[in-house]
Amino acid sequence: MSRRHPIIAVTGSSGAGTTTVMKSFAHIFRREGVKAQIVEGDAFHRHDRAAMREAVRASEAEGANYLSHFGPEGNLLPRLAQCFADYGRGGGGEIRKYVHDEDEAAVHGAAPGCFTPWRPIEPGSDLLFYEGLHGGYVGPDADIAQHVDLLIGVVPIINLEWIQKLHRDGTLRGYSKEAITETILRRMPDYVNHICPQFSRTHVNFQRVPTVDTSNPFIAADIPSADESMVVIRFADPKGIDFPYLLSMLQNSWMSRPNNIVVPGGKMGLAMQLIFTPMVLRLMDLKRRI
Repeated sequence: MSRRHPIIAVTGSSGAGTTTVMKSFAHIFRREGVKAQIVEGDAFHRHDRAAMREAVRASEAEGANYLSHFGPEGNLLPRLAQCFADYGRGGGGEIRKYVHDEDEAAVHGAAPGCFTPWRPIEPGSDLLFYEGLHGGYVGPDADIAQHVDLLIGVVPIINLEWIQKLHRDGTLRGYSKEAITETILRRMPDYVNHICPQFSRTHVNFQRVPTVDTSNPFIAADIPSADESMVVIRFADPKGIDFPYLLSMLQNSWMSRPNNIVVPGGKMGLAMQLIFTPMVLRLMDLKRRI
């Protein structure tokens, strides 16, 4: 952790909705005049898209059908930890971009499914903002969580997470339902061993719970809307959280435990604004004092 060069990390598995959180923080950064260095977790995958397919096939040929982006074998986690450490010390580090599609390819000059070259972080940012799979990872190869000043988890219940992935990968990326299901199954050991433990290290968790039947996610016709869900927000340390204020500002919300507040799904963005704006301002205040 670093008061001079703070790091905020949003962690959650594929299809969990971390991009939505990223947009909420973008509003906060713009409104409060905070210059954030964005780091995407995809940039620290070990293989590009084609090489990952080959690595998965090789792993399956050896009888180990579990290689995935959820685990350390599919990522450069020591390099991510080094990036965080370098940023915390002096605001530096090395990053790159993973190009997802043709639109990004036109902007970044690399083919879809490939990486841009590594480059140094430009000086002058106020904080680093990470969004990806491993912001709270701790393992024998790397301790990423130790460098993070504000760690946020985004964790829909598992059936909802699968529905979101099935629709996203099927509609936007053209994968078949069978291929997506195979990926879900292959990732399960890494999900249990490397993704879930991170949520016990987060400072704040957002868990979206649908209020409609999602018993069989593989036949769901659509993704439950925000109005068809509730969001459970858990604070690791509730001291300093103004719960009466949050309850008054978030209509139809209530506290289910001393460190949990439940809000309507449509209020999730507002809840993030109310909760994280003072936290970001506190980090900036500490930075200015130093």
